[in-house]
This record gives sequence, structure tokens and C-alpha cells, in this order.
Amino acid sequence: MNVPLLDLTRQHRTIATEVEAAIRPVIDEQRFILGAPVERLEREIEAYLGVPHAVGCASGTDAILLAVRAFGVDRGGEPAEVVTSPFTFFATAGAVHNAGGRPVFADIDPLTFNLDPAAAEAAVTPRTKVVMPVHLFGQMADMPAFRALGDRHGVAVVEDAAQAIGARQKGADGAWITTGTLGDACTFSFFPTKNLGGFGDGGMITARDAAVAARLGKMRVHGGLQMYHHEEVGFNSRLDALQAAVLSAKLPHLQAWSDARRAHAAFYDEALAGIGGLVTPVVPEAGESIYNQYTLRILGGKRDAFLAHLRAAGVGSSVYYPLSLHQQECFAYLGYREGQFPESERAAREVVSIPVFPELTADERAYVAETVRGFFGA
Repeated sequence: MNVPLLDLTRQHRTIATEVEAAIRPVIDEQRFILGAPVERLEREIEAYLGVPHAVGCASGTDAILLAVRAFGVDRGGEPAEVVTSPFTFFATAGAVHNAGGRPVFADIDPLTFNLDPAAAEAAVTPRTKVVMPVHLFGQMADMPAFRALGDRHGVAVVEDAAQAIGARQKGADGAWITTGTLGDACTFSFFPTKNLGGFGDGGMITARDAAVAARLGKMRVHGGLQMYHHEEVGFNSRLDALQAAVLSAKLPHLQAWSDARRAHAAFYDEALAGIGGLVTPVVPEAGESIYNQYTLRILGGKRDAFLAHLRAAGVGSSVYYPLSLHQQECFAYLGYREGQFPESERAAREVVSIPVFPELTADERAYVAETVRGFFGA
């Protein structure tokens, strides 16, 4: 049996008629940039997440760039600092650099792979403008702790939720907190492989403050809402109307898709429990992941052998991420050294993600679990 890591064609077959009906008016009207479809998607995302303001943009990367610019990260003078995780996709820190800021890394929680709030707070300096936790693999970072951190130090909290739209956790009062609820801003990616993915690139920023949202709306169209009048030097980061129409058609299915991912994860949790040398994902009792990835730890230096075993059996897998950002050549100028973020480096040596997409069949997930267990002789 061959089981892909992800198969988007299966999902599309179930919603093709809805998507085609959604994009037909955009094609007929020949209005492809921003406009009513984007505004509709923004209102739908606000309602889905329970946030006051949403602003569409061209990609998840641009969402980060625009968000940190909105909170004072800019070119000129000594670079403003953004504290974030070294164990994440490159765009998190790359966008900070391209906005004119300086990425400052802090180590991760070894259980959740998310930025450790205590480590992040220790990295805050008078030059810090933003602290940016990343909700990795579909699980929220400890947002009550990050909200308190931001309030104590007077810095903005920008959530990178590229992989976690709709993930939740409970606050101290037991009420659910979703992505975008506690951050001053929250960034999302609609890259096709995300839980809510378009037919190309796309992004969204949510904001708590109306003035911040208004500025984001200007920055995405070259810094001004009136044509040929520019209040600041902005960017060309407009969300395509076609992408917005596709995403609006998909959004009503998102909860069911997330539920299916959680069901697959629960099956794996049980099937792979108690195996020495293998660690399944840890989700705190107060959390609810959307499992953009189901990520294992392979201990004892056996990760490469495990990957070879999966390939030989026809099971799709991937390593997110094989090198921490502080080890990337382009960030050598930051001056970090090997071993400075040991949990991030250890995760990069041990992680493997296995198939968890919603349309995975019962037979396929059973075969994946059997293959994993077979490597360990379990």
C-alpha cells in the first residue's frame, strides 16, 4: 500500500462543484484583485475566529511582514527586535528581516515544540517591539502567558498561526481562546497545504484594534487607500478575488476537516502508545490542536533509518524542520552559536511527520501505524 503524506485531489473531488460555483462570478465579472469576495472572506474569518478585524493579503509571509511593520518594525536606525522561535518555517524570521527588523530567537518547549514563554521573556530587551509565538503543527502556544508577557513589557504580541487556523486552548477561566483572540495581531497562511488552503498563495491578518487594521489595509495597497495617494511606503500584497472565493467555499468545511484530523491523531495516539524510542505529539489538556501535521519524535539517532523504513513501505513523511533558523547561513550575522538553543536543535534531529490529512482512510491510517510499529518491533 502507498499512503501519501497529503493528497489534495481527494478533498477537491468532494467540493469541486461548490468551488466552481464560487469562482464563476469572479471570472464573469473579471474583477480579480480585492473587491467583494475578499471583503466577504474577511467578514467570514472574523466570525469563524471571533475576532473584530481581518485583513486579507497576498501570502502568509506577507501577513507577518505587514503585521510586524504595523507595530514599529521598520527600516532606519538601529533595527527593532522581534523575539520568536528558531524552530519554525523560514518565513517567520525571514519576514522580520525583510521588514527591517532583527530576529531574536528563544528556545522551545520540548513537549509542544512551541516557543517557551519564559525563554522568550528572557530575550526581551529595550529594543524589542514584538514577541511572536508560532502555533506550530496546528497547536497553539501558551497565549495567556504571552499576553501577560506583552502587557508586562509593553510590547506587541503577534501570533504566527500559519499552521493553526481555528486551534483552541482554555484560559484560566475555562473559556476557549482561539487563534487571534489574545494577540495584538495574528497572521494566517492559505498556502494550498494548510488546513484551509487556496488554489495558490494567500494570507490574512487579524487585529484587535481598528486603527491597526486600517493601517494594514493601507499597507497592502502601497500605503494608501486613495489611488495615486500614498501616506507611507507600503507593499503590493493584495489578496486575489479568485483565492478569496475558493476559501469562502472551503471555510464551511473547515471544522469537519479539523475534526477528521483529530480523529486520525487519536487513532495514532492509541496505536503508537508505549513504544520505546518513539514520542507521539503532546497536546496539553487545555489545548485542542487542528493537526496541520502529526509529528513524531524518533529518539536514539534513528530518525534517518526510520525515514528509510517509511519510504520502503510506501508511507509518505516529511521532516519539519531539519535545521533550526539560528543555524541557517543567512542568519549567521545574528551571531548565534551551535548549542545555544538545544531543544530546537534536538527537535530538528528527531522530528518526522506522518499522514494525517482528513481524507485518510481507516485502512491507510492502520497501515501507517502498523508500519511505524514495525520499525520498533512493536
